Amino acid sequence: MNILAILALTLGLTTHCITSPTDATFAAPVSNAKPISHEIWNGLLKKYVDNTGMVNYTALKANDAKTLDKYLELVSANAPAADWKEDEKLAYWLNAYNAYTVKQILDMYPTASIIKNQLQLIAKNGPFNKKYFSIGDKEMSLNNIEQDVVRKEFKEPRIHFALVCAAISCPKLRNEAYLPAKLDAQLADQAKDFLNNPKKNAIAKDKVSVSKIFDWYKDDFGKSDENVVKFINKYSSAKADDGAKVSYMKYNWDLNDQKTAQ
Repeated sequence: MNILAILALTLGLTTHCITSPTDATFAAPVSNAKPISHEIWNGLLKKYVDNTGMVNYTALKANDAKTLDKYLELVSANAPAADWKEDEKLAYWLNAYNAYTVKQILDMYPTASIIKNQLQLIAKNGPFNKKYFSIGDKEMSLNNIEQDVVRKEFKEPRIHFALVCAAISCPKLRNEAYLPAKLDAQLADQAKDFLNNPKKNAIAKDKVSVSKIFDWYKDDFGKSDENVVKFINKYSSAKADDGAKVSYMKYNWDLNDQKTAQ
């Protein structure tokens, strides 16, 4: 998630180009499965993720890597069916993205970041573009989930506060699974938490300095700085004027690791 600004700087592409679907012909996998339980993932999050969203990767890798694999086997074998409710589908994809991201970190851990250099962000075998897991009969990447399924199908801007790419500047990894019955409340809480974190967004009456997420995905927040401010005011305790000047913070790709946060 959230690799797009660096791609633009590296390649000189427009934000519109690099936030487009990675594969225009991609169709989300489907099955005849019933909605799955996210209990295993929920237990791992409660055990290894603190209230600030930092992850104890050391303990997770040592003690429960196979438990994560068990959950991912469940995800892989049970793609959403056409008759699932929208909240069931979205909760599935949000949990899948975050769990497969954690899996990738465990496979390379110890590491200081999900990326070793900026070239990995555009590489076909980089962490966001490589197809390292299968759902149903489709080999997929993290960008397939984010760009080709979640953004395309759900038109829900708050997903940008729920998809976590294992970086410090990401929204926090929630220490519970996303569940259909309370998904709307969870997404609202994630948006409030992110926008009221002064390390990630600074909101004042006449100016706001906000996460690059709002720049990279501006199309999802109303296509203009003015509409970004309107969205921010829905969830931020501090309110900005409609004409407030908007700037965007630098993105920190350091790993969301409890060990390095100490």
